[in-house]
Amino acid sequence: MMIHVRRFDLQLAHRWAIARSLQPGGSGGTDIYKVVYVELTGLDGITGTGEAAPSSRYQESADSTLAFLKRVDPGRLSFTNVPESMQYLETIAPKHFAAKGAINIALLDGAARQSGKPVFDYLGLGFTEGRHTTSFSIGIDQPEMIRRKVQEAEAYPVLKLKVGGPDDKQNLAALREAAPTKRVRVDANEAWQTKETALRQIEWLAAAGHIELVEQPMPAATDPEDLKWLKGRSPLPLMADESYLSGADASRCADCFHAVNVKLMKTGGITGAEEALRAARTAGLKTMLGCMIESSVLITAAAHLAELTDYLDIDGNLLITNDPYLGVSSDAGIISFSRAPEALGLGVRPRPKS
Repeated sequence: MMIHVRRFDLQLAHRWAIARSLQPGGSGGTDIYKVVYVELTGLDGITGTGEAAPSSRYQESADSTLAFLKRVDPGRLSFTNVPESMQYLETIAPKHFAAKGAINIALLDGAARQSGKPVFDYLGLGFTEGRHTTSFSIGIDQPEMIRRKVQEAEAYPVLKLKVGGPDDKQNLAALREAAPTKRVRVDANEAWQTKETALRQIEWLAAAGHIELVEQPMPAATDPEDLKWLKGRSPLPLMADESYLSGADASRCADCFHAVNVKLMKTGGITGAEEALRAARTAGLKTMLGCMIESSVLITAAAHLAELTDYLDIDGNLLITNDPYLGVSSDAGIISFSRAPEALGLGVRPRPKS
């Protein structure tokens, strides 16, 4: 098998900021997001494509991803034995979930193509057209920009508002000016440091109305007893993101949250994400598939797992202006493979150059 790796800068339509980037030592926001693409080509000429969108929150970067991928022996990878291939990657180094995820996605893309199936059928999951709707994310900004972003997202029935900045109340008010009754999910990205502060903020959000859930209100390192305290008093459902990295966290999160956000870049690809979704559901948790800032390769890869979810937040490709791939569509938020450029594997191909 041959491996080809390249880095790429995704250009955001609007500067992207979340609570973590506004904290001391944070970036303050970004206009680009660095990703890495992986192509694996077997002796039969079939090629599988994967993407890594590493996050500094998990001590990963494009540089660390590239360094890991340089250590991979493509001769140890196989479309016909994905589990063994993933076991080999674990012998190289622990963690590096974004890099391992990119290879996992490429392997499953190639394996499904060899089988003549889309990935969701290769995994035995299926996909129901018209059933799955993604939210559209609004990053932290000034109120006038929040209003503009919400107007641009008018076609999307569910919004996700990032909070944890100094203008949260003004930003929610600006959102409501543009979308008075639209469903909104709120993501604090670990912003609220004490359980009392978190409860006050959640009570304010509940009083505002039409808020569906609150994601990661407190840091992942918070004492579980404080998280249990908050869950017992919260008027809104609480969802874990940074607190839920893999299926091993399901039991603990079931005590502290109502739902979890699974991302392919936290779990090491489609295989790990499927395991994390199933473990969460077994533990009685609601499930969501989320994303980083990503192109259509990763967004499409996540969409193949939609049947295991209660919510979707796979909109990273909608926030960029230079997506180099075509894949799953999300017109008006409805995720659909019916117009994907390829019927097999992931269902992605490079975007034609104009």
